[in-house]
Amino acid sequence: MDSGFYAACAGLRAQSLALEVSAHNLANLNTTGFRGQQTDFQSMLAKSRPTVPNLLNLATNNFSVLEGTHLDLTAGNLQPTGNPLDVAIEGGGFFAVYTPNGVRYTRNGSFQVSSTGQLVTSSGDLVLGDPALKDKGGINVPAGAASIASDGTLSVNGAVAGSIQLFEFAPGTMLDSEGGSLLAAPAGSGQPAQKSMLKQGALESSNVNPISAVVTLIGVQREAEMLQRAMSLFDTEFNRIATSDLPKV
Repeated sequence: MDSGFYAACAGLRAQSLALEVSAHNLANLNTTGFRGQQTDFQSMLAKSRPTVPNLLNLATNNFSVLEGTHLDLTAGNLQPTGNPLDVAIEGGGFFAVYTPNGVRYTRNGSFQVSSTGQLVTSSGDLVLGDPALKDKGGINVPAGAASIASDGTLSVNGAVAGSIQLFEFAPGTMLDSEGGSLLAAPAGSGQPAQKSMLKQGALESSNVNPISAVVTLIGVQREAEMLQRAMSLFDTEFNRIATSDLPKV
């Protein structure tokens, strides 16, 4: 019986963590360039000694734990905005931006010009340019009509001001979400993009499907409630044994 209690407890903890992930995805339905997270579960069979496997043993000793999460890297929809400093990525590339925590990557191309004349994100993070065209750091944007080519070249009034740098990552690279649309990547894992291009005057929506996200959230909530009831039943039975059966021994 204690194995069943621990199995329910492990399952409830896993579903509670999954609930946080689902809620986070829903909260970012309207976050530009957001990449949803998906949960990975693993099964852990608890054994105190070698036994012959049977259905009852598997049912009471099979603990479900949350192994981790991974990013869903499928593309979101491109939505025209008409803003010349809004840029969407076609392909698997990412913008590189400099944040207080160092270089991070994002698909959010909602850019603007700072008070110092540099291209920054809506959060004020510096958008990194091509160091071959400019000194290390960002892109200085003079006053005038801006044009951004598919290869990232940014021109103002027909004169090249800089180039927006794009990076791609090899399949399997661990990208960690840091909230919103910012991602952290292992040092040196980003390579100059070869298969991505930019589309000016558009932004990429979150890739979270609202209907699927709501269904997932409801399912996780119901599983958590079921496991909570199971723990309550086990606890009630433990108390009955302790108060009724043990005194008779």
